[in-house]
Formats: sequence, C-alpha cells, structure tokens
Amino acid sequence: MNIALIAHDKKKDDIVKIAKAYQLILEKHELYATGTTGKRIMDETGLDLHRFKSGPLGGDQQIGAYISDNKMDLVIFLRDPLTSQAHEPDISALLRLCDVYEIPLATNMGSAEVLLRGLQAGFYGWRDITRGTERESLHF
Repeated sequence: MNIALIAHDKKKDDIVKIAKAYQLILEKHELYATGTTGKRIMDETGLDLHRFKSGPLGGDQQIGAYISDNKMDLVIFLRDPLTSQAHEPDISALLRLCDVYEIPLATNMGSAEVLLRGLQAGFYGWRDITRGTERESLHF
C-alpha cells in the first residue's frame, strides 16, 4: 500500500508520534510525505520514505496527482484547523480528491489510528480491486 503522511506545522510532533507508535505497520508499506514532515519522520524514526516538496511549494498537489493516478491508497493529513494556511485551496483540493477517488483519509490522530489498525487487520482488500490486483479471497 502507498501511504501519504502530511502534517501542518503545529501537528508535526503528532505525526511523528503516530509514525513511532505504528512504525511496525508503516515500515511494511511504501511511504510518501511532504518535505519537512518527511524529514522529521525519517530523522526521528528511521523509516524510509519518498519526500515530495513542502506543502506550500506544491507537495500537496504532488500527492494529489498520485491520488488521481490511483497511486495512493491511504492519506494521513494532520491538519491544524485553528491556523489559517496560505495554500488552503491546495489543501481543499487534496481532500476533495480523496473523496472523489475514495481514498481513506485521516485528519486527526484518532482517525489515523483507526485507519492504521484497519490496515494492520487487512481491511483494505477493496484497494486491490480498484487497482486491478485482486487477491483470490478478500476479507470484508
């Protein structure tokens, strides 16, 4: 599974906590992140991931392109709802793409935990169908 990890400045400590807590799950998958978030996760966990540009410099749009090309399976985007973001239209576009392409999206630590536990339990078989890589038996 391809997983995007994104966090606004005031949420970067939280996404690092998630990466540490769920490192054994995350390390089994292909990880992608926006610039600074990715650097923090790599430095503090040792997880290997692909870093896109910083969100305000186009990283959100790069992840959006992966979503629209069916190359992203799960997005964890810890947003700061109390701070105005200069690139808010890009953020809204990314969230909209997750809805359009039915990509699971977590925007806070609680929903991130639920999605990662679901990943661990194997509840994403429908993504194999969407990608055309169906397994013989799906566990819904």
